[in-house]
Amino acid sequence: MVLRTLIALLATASLAAACGGGEPGRNTVPGAAQDAPRAARPALARAPKRPGEILVQGDVSPGSHGPFTLRGRYTARFEQIAPEDPNLDFSGQTAFVAVLDRQAQVEGRDTVRLFRAAARTGRREITARGRFFIDVNFGDFPYAIRLTPAGRR
Repeated sequence: MVLRTLIALLATASLAAACGGGEPGRNTVPGAAQDAPRAARPALARAPKRPGEILVQGDVSPGSHGPFTLRGRYTARFEQIAPEDPNLDFSGQTAFVAVLDRQAQVEGRDTVRLFRAAARTGRREITARGRFFIDVNFGDFPYAIRLTPAGRR
C-alpha cells in the first residue's frame, strides 16, 4: 500500500513538473513551441533584424516586451500563425491587439495603438518618441511584431 502511494505521488510530481513551472507564459513541455523548428515561426520573425529595427515575438497573450527607445516614425507590422492549421482564416478569430505603453501593461494618455485586427497580418505607420513597452493584450496564436524605422524596407 505504501509503495503504491509513493509511486502515485512520484508519477503525479513528474507530470506536474512536465506541464508547469519555468517562466510565466512559456511552455516547458519538451518539444513544445520553444523547440519548434524555424519554419513554425512567423515569417516576420525569420527575417534577420536590421539596424534600428525592433522585433518581438511570443506564443501567448497577454505579454509585454521591452522597454525600447523609439525615435520618430516607424512602419509597424504584425503576423500571427496557427501552426496546427496553416490555412486558418483569422477573420473569425479573436482580434490581435497590441499597443505601446510607457509602463508594462498600463495604458495611459501616451499609449499608442499598434493593432486591433482579426487578421493574419497587419501594417501601419506610427510616430513615437521615448521609452515604450510593446504590450500584446489579446491574441490566441503565436505572433511577431516588427517596427522598422521610416524610410527603410
